[in-house]
Amino acid sequence: MSIIVKPIVTEKVTRQGELSNRFGFVVDKKANKVQIKKAVEAAYNVTVTEVNTMNVRPDRTTKYTKSGLISGKTNAYKKAIVQVKDGETIDFYNNI
Repeated sequence: MSIIVKPIVTEKVTRQGELSNRFGFVVDKKANKVQIKKAVEAAYNVTVTEVNTMNVRPDRTTKYTKSGLISGKTNAYKKAIVQVKDGETIDFYNNI
């Protein structure tokens, strides 16, 4: 079972990584904080000091099209914000 699904590379998370060594990941819905910590440490060779998790709810959308009303939703996922030890960093562009 793969704990880390993919890294989150947005402007907000990139800024957090530069300023306070916090990096974001999309993780498996059933993973707990201890499993996430071990997976990040093994994958990126860093020391994790703190893990915060959140469940992101699906967003429902409605579109008015020529063929009628279409409704849909995005997928729900679990997000983890990981803080690494001072002086260490994760480079998503070279490690993947």
